[in-house]
Amino acid sequence: MTPATTTTTSTHDRVEGKVHEVKGAIKQKVADVKKDPNLHDEGTAERIDGTIERKVGDIKKVFDK
Repeated sequence: MTPATTTTTSTHDRVEGKVHEVKGAIKQKVADVKKDPNLHDEGTAERIDGTIERKVGDIKKVFDK
């Protein structure tokens, strides 16, 4: 990778975390429509995991200075 395309681990964690948050929220909405409690729980877990991953990226950014 060239320096222009290199991303930091903090940026990667924040982006991946946001992706998981969105995927989890979508799963929750689909589960509400389908009335599927298992899918809703899966979406909740993925959304929470994404939030944690994003926060880890925020913390890494602070210490990468």
